[in-house]
Amino acid sequence: MFAKSLAVVAIALLLAGCSGDTPDKVGGAGNGYGQTGSDAAGGSPLGGVNSNQLGGAPGEVGPRGTRYLAPGVEDRIFFDTAAAMISPEAHAVLDHQSGWLNQNPQIAVQIAGNCDERGTEEYNLALGERRANSARDYLVSHGISAQRIRTISYGKGQPTALGSTPDDWAQNRNAITSVLGGQPTS
Repeated sequence: MFAKSLAVVAIALLLAGCSGDTPDKVGGAGNGYGQTGSDAAGGSPLGGVNSNQLGGAPGEVGPRGTRYLAPGVEDRIFFDTAAAMISPEAHAVLDHQSGWLNQNPQIAVQIAGNCDERGTEEYNLALGERRANSARDYLVSHGISAQRIRTISYGKGQPTALGSTPDDWAQNRNAITSVLGGQPTS
């Protein structure tokens, strides 16, 4: 009986961590990518760059054993605080990714969902998963086979920006697409 009660309490705590009032909403000056919401503010921390401009050449092995996308194909989309909804700006990035993936049907990709450092590990792992799944679902709805897409959540465990400023948090609220297998033809 104690085990059942403990399980019920654990589930209640997990669900409470997924509610809208999370530490992930505290503060936050926004991501500057034109997204709306209470945490949107001006000034793009990355200026719309992709990982190719951050040091990776197309096909080069990068962090986490993945390879970068082609030049001119942005590899990441950004999210508002505590959100997994695809913004209009993210639609444009994912449209470009789906076009490139349709031209390269032999390519398999991984989409990694990431979060900023605020909130619990459990909450951020679940949020990262929702972000990766949102990007995957968008690509699938645009003709990319789900079998070509692997998703993973790193939660807050592998930030792209080290630091605790609103700009760092904005950079870390993302989903990053990278090549897992196959050789690009374009």
